[in-house]
Amino acid sequence: MPAPRPDRSPLRGPMLAGLAAACAFIAGAGVLAVFSGGEPGPAGAGADITPRPEPVITAEAAPYVPEAPSAPFDDGPADDVSLPGVADTETALGAPQTPAQIPARPDAPRAPLPGLFEDGPGGPLPVINADGRRPDEAYARAHAPRTGPVVALVVGGLGMSERLTAQAIETLPPEVTLSFAPYARDLQSWIDRARAAGHEVLIELPMEPFDYPNNDPGPYTLLAEAGAAENERRLAWLLSRGAGYAGVINYQGARLGAAQAPLARIFTRLEARGLTMFHDGAGRRPVIEAAGREAGARLVMADRVVDADPSPQAVEQRLLELEALALQNGSALGSGFAYPVTVEAASAWAEGLARRGYVLAPASHVARLRRADGQET
Repeated sequence: MPAPRPDRSPLRGPMLAGLAAACAFIAGAGVLAVFSGGEPGPAGAGADITPRPEPVITAEAAPYVPEAPSAPFDDGPADDVSLPGVADTETALGAPQTPAQIPARPDAPRAPLPGLFEDGPGGPLPVINADGRRPDEAYARAHAPRTGPVVALVVGGLGMSERLTAQAIETLPPEVTLSFAPYARDLQSWIDRARAAGHEVLIELPMEPFDYPNNDPGPYTLLAEAGAAENERRLAWLLSRGAGYAGVINYQGARLGAAQAPLARIFTRLEARGLTMFHDGAGRRPVIEAAGREAGARLVMADRVVDADPSPQAVEQRLLELEALALQNGSALGSGFAYPVTVEAASAWAEGLARRGYVLAPASHVARLRRADGQET
């Protein structure tokens, strides 16, 4: 007797075919999700197989962030020039900082001091007191003379990154001078915080580089081809961004540093306001020094940029070169940027200076020494 044949339902074939189609659909959805850059979605007919957009990566620090000022030195259109590369300031501003990003304002030495300021387009503008007292002397860090070769260091680019600025203020010895970008948000709080920690403070003046406007230091960059009134308007805005600084230092400026006439006019305005000009030598050093002499300005040139090559070994080597120059000339001045490697190397270097017989001093002290020796331009 033959074995009984299994029952075959009339729906068995279509069901198996439907199951196979569903499996193929799910597998196809997974493959599409993988190739679109996302993860496979939930299985089934409702799975999302739309390609996901690429993530947008934003820079940690916003670009320069000034607000639009008035024009206090507007002498009319004849002295104006077309200024390419200056982006709309509101666009450059970016997203506002959250309250957590803004530093607390400590009990800092009072600034501005009475008689040493007048109203400016962005705040108080430094002026020489009626009795002849200058802001660069009033706000300089006090330094008792000591025996030994003197070295000074200016660390700049501060105020744009909360983390790096706080690290520099808290980590570097108070004898190290700190310079701040004029476009920094809550700049006065940063200045007060640095001064409360014992640091001397400078304000950076953005100056035109050779590849401007492709390399644009910001809307208030001082330009080689701008008229005197335009550069003076920009300078007034830059100098009125904060109070309590002992001088200024250039930020970039190789092209302006090769143009004696406009540079001398800027130096003349700085001297009239009682400010020392520190310069890292960007441009042609003989031209910069000639502009300082023409203006009768207090101009102090840095001997080394310590982090032109921002590698640990190169920074350490430049700091040692400052020691050699101080031993040879009596004093040496270095400048650098607030790279983490610069702050770390400078902090470690400064710890051993006294044991090696050197004196770490603020930049203003080197300016006084050179002025007394007739070395200052």
